[in-house]
Amino acid sequence: MSAANPETVLITGASSGIGLELARCFASDGSRLVLTARNTAALESLAGELRKAHGIETIVLTADLSMPETPGKIFSELKGRGVIVDVLVNNAGLFSELPLQRQLEMIQVNVAALTELTGLFLPGMVERRRGGVLNVASVAGFVPGPGMAVYYATKAFVLSFTEALAGELVGAGVIVMALCPGPTETNFFNVAHANTNARLVRVADMTATEVAIQGYKAFRSGRVVTVSGWRNRLLVLLVRLTPRFLVRRITRKFNGF
Repeated sequence: MSAANPETVLITGASSGIGLELARCFASDGSRLVLTARNTAALESLAGELRKAHGIETIVLTADLSMPETPGKIFSELKGRGVIVDVLVNNAGLFSELPLQRQLEMIQVNVAALTELTGLFLPGMVERRRGGVLNVASVAGFVPGPGMAVYYATKAFVLSFTEALAGELVGAGVIVMALCPGPTETNFFNVAHANTNARLVRVADMTATEVAIQGYKAFRSGRVVTVSGWRNRLLVLLVRLTPRFLVRRITRKFNGF
């Protein structure tokens, strides 16, 4: 990447939390940013901040990834503008105790949209032999989640999908990484109307900034899976050593269910 030819980074869910902080990380590197989310005002505010701080180009695309047609529209819009995406950051996500329709929207955002965006933008990266995909998964992807079953299942998909792609693309010059944060201090739980009895809501021990910086550095170093924070890394290790029936029981209690 050079100042004359900066890489272009597309970040979904960029209006707040980890997505916003990842935007700041990539902006500090001089990357041109395409910021997407549903909140236009928040995106415009962030875009203005990053232009002023780093002198970079920013493109704002208001997009609702719970709508099946949205990934294709994003791809077509950028192609029409002649924008080549070098790095795709799949960060948008939803979860909570929700009616069936909202659960299906969660699958659309966390699984279908993520898969489609990757399928649309990844072939060009492989052809150019540069760039990458950073998928924001979760430590929830390592365990079943009674009380938040669909959310945990979607994050398990993201983790498995990312590792499989990384295995397929060895030697292709493209980085594919899953960032797996634990409970994080963001507005995520308020937006999702999450169960306030769940310890998941109350034990956030990392900020979105800390998670984003760790994830950004790991992505740049070519890691495939990065679990944020030593407590979460220990948790993942213990899960692998614990019988599944006990993992389910502990997670159920942890989720306040």
